[in-house]
Amino acid sequence: MTLFVTSARGVSAMKRFVVALVACLGFALTAYAQGRDWMTDSADAQRSAWIRSDSKINKDTMSKPGFEFLWKLKLNNPPRQLNGLTPPATLERLIGYRGFRMLGFVAGSSGKLFTIDTDLGRMEWERQLSAKGTSVGTLNCPGGITTGVVRPVLAAIPPAPTGGGSGRQTPAKSGVGTPGQGAVTLADVRPQGNFNMNAMMPQSTRVNPANPPGGQFGAGPFLVYALAGDGKLYALHLSNGADFEPPTNFLPANANANGLIIVDQVAYVVTEQGCGGAANGVWALDLITKQVKTFKANVVGSAGIAFGGDGNIYVTTGSGGDQPNSLVALDAKSLAVKASFSAGAQSFASSPVVFAHKSKTMIAATTKDGRVHLFDSTNLNAPLASSPAMNATDLAAGALASWQDLSGTRWILVPTNGSVVAWKVVEQGSSVSLQTGWTSRDLISPLPPTIINGVAFVTSSGEFRAKDSKLTPAQRAARSGKAVIYALDATTGKELWNSGTTITSFARGGALSGGMGQLYLTTYDGTIYTFGFPMEH
Repeated sequence: MTLFVTSARGVSAMKRFVVALVACLGFALTAYAQGRDWMTDSADAQRSAWIRSDSKINKDTMSKPGFEFLWKLKLNNPPRQLNGLTPPATLERLIGYRGFRMLGFVAGSSGKLFTIDTDLGRMEWERQLSAKGTSVGTLNCPGGITTGVVRPVLAAIPPAPTGGGSGRQTPAKSGVGTPGQGAVTLADVRPQGNFNMNAMMPQSTRVNPANPPGGQFGAGPFLVYALAGDGKLYALHLSNGADFEPPTNFLPANANANGLIIVDQVAYVVTEQGCGGAANGVWALDLITKQVKTFKANVVGSAGIAFGGDGNIYVTTGSGGDQPNSLVALDAKSLAVKASFSAGAQSFASSPVVFAHKSKTMIAATTKDGRVHLFDSTNLNAPLASSPAMNATDLAAGALASWQDLSGTRWILVPTNGSVVAWKVVEQGSSVSLQTGWTSRDLISPLPPTIINGVAFVTSSGEFRAKDSKLTPAQRAARSGKAVIYALDATTGKELWNSGTTITSFARGGALSGGMGQLYLTTYDGTIYTFGFPMEH
């Protein structure tokens, strides 16, 4: 027999080792998830709207029968003005006492969160957040929840794929009733009020809410975050919606917020229209100290800030306020201005998208004159390249999408009011240019596109958009049509599939979300539609 004696110093060293190991595991598995799951608005911290690999979705499989409507679920969410449901953030695999789950986390404008088992199309849990500070609102200041549920992401730019696909090949399974496995007897834990699981733990074992340990395979990351209409940020256990800690004050109530994202223990969001008395600009909440910093400017775009992986964040602005009509680089910690480019009299129109291309980190954004501008992150004095002007009256690019094909060609996809236009980044020697690759069929008020493993999903939202401020949201909704999703070869624009007449309402807001062989669209009437390759259960 061998007797092991552990001193107090040895115990302390062991604790430090375990903490370091858990942190490394959490970082690695968050990185693993970032290229596969839809974590935040436009998928990742760079706002690329790109899922890099998928085991089922590719140009070949989309050219054959198999990808189809799977299920729809009507959620209890009356729209606020024209706001309804947000695109779901996803989790490929949660392993819990009820078996495996693939989950989608949806925020409703009425203040409710919905978590859905996306394999089976059934509700996992619901959570009503605070109803305070949710006035009737207006079209520009609707109140309620205005930005999606998010999971923490990494600031680093994920690597480009090298071919093939990865992800779920088989359906999720439950441990209940499986022969030879016995039965699950643990009671279901549902949130009651401000139940705080973390507060019940010993102080030495409490988990940092911004950087929980583990990953897909049972240990975490196990929190999701939501910003309620009362301006409080909620950190919730993704398995059941219980509070990890009490909600944290972040914004004034009834602010119009978009682009919520959690990176490196900080929550960021953008505010617009001066709603609820909130100054327009970028807000940053340190999840450890609970301190809030702001950068005040007339920020534009629907996806919020984008991360450069270099310690900077990038944001675009419109006319008026500080730093007007500019692409601005901010220090991610202090929100101090590091560099900027002024477009003169031209307002920017889209949120920036960031990507690595060869030896450079590049930023792309559009201006209201219908041009796409491309920048080197190390020099914002002038664009590397600018596209020819599109019809400015057609430009509706609140957010862009970007991806790289297997040949190394970088693509930037721009929605207009009537189509999606794909631009290629072309380098010849030391010069860089933007060249038109393809233009989609005619679309009604298209959403920002989503790219999954070389397939571009573009959505004709059906929304009636008008500059006539006298039209009420109800009148706009009545004049809107029905959404249709189209799957295109992202290198040629060739149509591979469409959703036909399946969707019976219009869509509004951010890009589609998806991954793991499935695609999700939420509509104005409170329905989530799921398309993909069917699996036996």
